[in-house]
Amino acid sequence: MHEGASCQRNLPDFSLKPIDYTWIVMNLVLASSSPTRRKILQQLQLPFTSCSPDINESPLSGETTLDYVKRLALEKARAVSNQHPDSLVIGSDQACSLNGLILGKPASAEAAVKQLKMCSGNWVEFQTGLALINTRTHKEHVTHDSFRVRFRNLSTEEIRAYIELDKPLDCAGCFRAEAAGISLFESLEGRDYNTLLGLPMIALVTLLKEEGLNPLLAAAP
Repeated sequence: MHEGASCQRNLPDFSLKPIDYTWIVMNLVLASSSPTRRKILQQLQLPFTSCSPDINESPLSGETTLDYVKRLALEKARAVSNQHPDSLVIGSDQACSLNGLILGKPASAEAAVKQLKMCSGNWVEFQTGLALINTRTHKEHVTHDSFRVRFRNLSTEEIRAYIELDKPLDCAGCFRAEAAGISLFESLEGRDYNTLLGLPMIALVTLLKEEGLNPLLAAAP
């Protein structure tokens, strides 16, 4: 783990039902400090540790959006994997683009206004990279999922009101779909809504099962 990284243990609400985890020999680790990704992973009702990876997220020269998010997802998982033997380590990264232009996290409210004006009335595509590392066998999986959103035609007044409401300056695409950001959209297109939020759960469950962890059987009472 890189210097300065921190981990947090996440457990299901055991008051809901008794769950026996004694047969689960592989630990689950989420290489992310994102509260949204932690909340998404909690849907599986499995215990996991979340760790903040310390990596350089600058894109490489000539790198496509898809290559970028897949590379960062794997680098995030690798950044914390050395400190977690006998674990399944999850890494994920997301980028959004408008007509091939990558839209980063806005640095200011004015930059956010400009970005959302660009998105107004247009389709914006999200690419989310996903990596899973088995630290026992050192096997690495890397995949991705896509999601598209079509923005409503937004007035400057609506855009400024939204930015003040959700304060999404730290978000790719400059919105929080899990909050008031849903009001910005006219339609959504994709197989997994969680991909839009930053952690493709359908793809993740497939990878976990390939590594011998069936979330339904593991979480069953």
